[in-house]
Amino acid sequence: MWHGDVAAYPTMGGYARIASILKSVRAECGGSALALDNGDTFHGTYPAVSSKGEALIPLVNALGFDAMTAHWEFAWGPPHFRALSAKLNHPMLAINCYDKESGELYFPASVVLERGGLRVGIIGVAATIIDKSMPPHFSEGVRFTSGCEELPGEISRLRNEGTDLIVVLSHLGFPQDVHVAHAVDGIDVIVSGHTHNRLEHPAHIGNTLIIQSGCHGSFVGRLDLSIADGKVADWQHRLIPVDESIAGDVEMSALVEGVMKPHREMLNEFVGQTAVGLHRDTNLYAPMDDLLLAAIATAGDTDIAFSNGWRYGAPIPPGSITMNDLWNIIPTNPPVSTVDLTGTEIREMMEENLERTFSANPFGQMGGYLKRFRGLTIYGKLENPPGQRIEHIFRRGVPVLAGETYKAAFVTAQGVPKKFGRKRRDLPVRAIQALRDYLKENEAGTNDGLGRFVAG
Repeated sequence: MWHGDVAAYPTMGGYARIASILKSVRAECGGSALALDNGDTFHGTYPAVSSKGEALIPLVNALGFDAMTAHWEFAWGPPHFRALSAKLNHPMLAINCYDKESGELYFPASVVLERGGLRVGIIGVAATIIDKSMPPHFSEGVRFTSGCEELPGEISRLRNEGTDLIVVLSHLGFPQDVHVAHAVDGIDVIVSGHTHNRLEHPAHIGNTLIIQSGCHGSFVGRLDLSIADGKVADWQHRLIPVDESIAGDVEMSALVEGVMKPHREMLNEFVGQTAVGLHRDTNLYAPMDDLLLAAIATAGDTDIAFSNGWRYGAPIPPGSITMNDLWNIIPTNPPVSTVDLTGTEIREMMEENLERTFSANPFGQMGGYLKRFRGLTIYGKLENPPGQRIEHIFRRGVPVLAGETYKAAFVTAQGVPKKFGRKRRDLPVRAIQALRDYLKENEAGTNDGLGRFVAG
């Protein structure tokens, strides 16, 4: 959280607190409350990764959601995710995910629920980037569309069947959902995800309200609607902080302890110190990735390193760093790799990533934040056309030359796409071990070798 130009690190989130909030709202609203989950749920922490999401099923079921859509849930492949979804007490919805072989929807498109005397149609739209920028095994056997072509027909069908309210549960991202609201008629509410915007005030596009409630379970978004003559006549919205003022639900606390107890000793292990708060809340660079890049560059014995512009990873306040923090930084724990890149390839790779980050077409925005890098200073203009944004690249104050070869370390296939570089090799060390080794000798938050994109 930001207070002016200063970052604050309150302790927020947690299943037990969220359970308390949902119980309170349900008691207040009776049978008129809907609770929706926008995905990125079954990944991102050690218990989730080590169990391939299985450990979280009892917790999620205890929250009593009414529907869900997905993104990182596909990390262990579509068949595993579909089997995982079958254990949920609520439907998984995705109007835009198709089985490649049969052409049929992989999950139901929508569900209609009775709430407050109204028939509410909920349509799910999964992240469209799963088969476009995620590792190939995420989408093996399935394909994804944007959902824009399918939505009008589904909305029409639901309306014709007497549905009073249309809610789109979307993991496309806020810019994409604004486009959907402009392009598709008949949507009353879009519950937006993916880009982790914390919208204090809903976006109001025509007759469509868009809400998005941040990330890491730090806030629960509450939207109260008044319906008259089949339309939203009035609304109130607030973000409920999932903070220390919320007493954790006792039953959920016991479930959480059952999941965490086998791992607590390992996850609580002290591994180092940070002089600064570590987060990923900024687009062009972030201190959490400065630490990760320093670790993989050290492991790769090079001063240049690249990683993804991920949005996930719960912030770490100044002070102690534990193993739990390392698993939050990079829960996939990939191997550290090295590759030789020419100056031309570095420029082309970063131009491609700049377009995937800042494309004028919302559906051209295929990643998270700008690709993270170390050992380089890049000067450019974000408003320039695709392929023309970078003006200069320097390494140690010296221009990076087109035909020169530079050794770089990286993590994940998206860190340096396979079409770039030669002499790729995985090192006998993974990202979390590289972080541990680095923190034995260094405090996080040093300024040496930081990579920066300087927007002119």
